[in-house]
Amino acid sequence: MGRKVLITDDTAFMRMTLRNILEKNGYEVVGEAEDGQVAVEKYAELRPDLVTMDITMPRMDGITAIKKIMESDPQAKIVVCSAMGQKALVIEALSAGARDFIVKPFQAERIINAIQKVMA
Repeated sequence: MGRKVLITDDTAFMRMTLRNILEKNGYEVVGEAEDGQVAVEKYAELRPDLVTMDITMPRMDGITAIKKIMESDPQAKIVVCSAMGQKALVIEALSAGARDFIVKPFQAERIINAIQKVMA
């Protein structure tokens, strides 16, 4: 079972928080991206087993990045971690290909449960 994760969020603090939670639970963070454009590039380069994706970011938002990643790899596993809990965005992210949606601020347990479910 793969355990390599690419973290995408425009705030360094949130990337660090996610990294700490994931590494404490045995996941390897293979890269970080500060926006959707970088996430798409790093996904192609690193081929992680899972991507965490924020929605609201500069240059390229998370929904666009999800669509681009899914075009290149329909098997991609993406979990959205965003403060934007509006129903429309959740539905849009899931229909774009995300497998789950976690609303910030999140509990470590919720993140690990979502990732384990998506990886299973």
